[in-house]
Amino acid sequence: MLIIGIDPGITGAICFFENGNIRDVIDMPTMASGNKNKKQINASQIFNEISLRVKNYKTEEVNVVVEQVSAMPGQGVTSMFNFGQSFGVIKGVCAAMQLPIFFVRPTKWKKYFDLINSQKDSSRVKAIEMFPKFSSMLSRKKDSNKADAILIANYHDNIREKKN
Repeated sequence: MLIIGIDPGITGAICFFENGNIRDVIDMPTMASGNKNKKQINASQIFNEISLRVKNYKTEEVNVVVEQVSAMPGQGVTSMFNFGQSFGVIKGVCAAMQLPIFFVRPTKWKKYFDLINSQKDSSRVKAIEMFPKFSSMLSRKKDSNKADAILIANYHDNIREKKN
């Protein structure tokens, strides 16, 4: 079973996880959005990255798990609209590819890994502890997005195993 864990948003990441192991983890593909150096996620590149990695799998052998986030107090209207747009693009790409999509709230997977009320960097530390071979891919503080995608995929893998 290939599990694709996605931390949505401009600074998000995508993890490809199989049999308890990380196959790959990438930053969310982005592209320029008009002027002022703004970015948006690149739906075509997301499609290409996922297609490349699922080509040898049947649809029922792939699960896409997306962190289901919502508006947070203090976030601006424009940033929330952009975030919602990114979330919708990810859902649309996966639906068009006919891949099963599951959603997990941050509180669920963070509670599972005992990360509730912890610092943002704690997920990166946890991922490095669990997958030390990938520590070089998680060496910067800004790699917490990759760590989140890894932990989202790992959470789904563990929960799925318990149900079977």
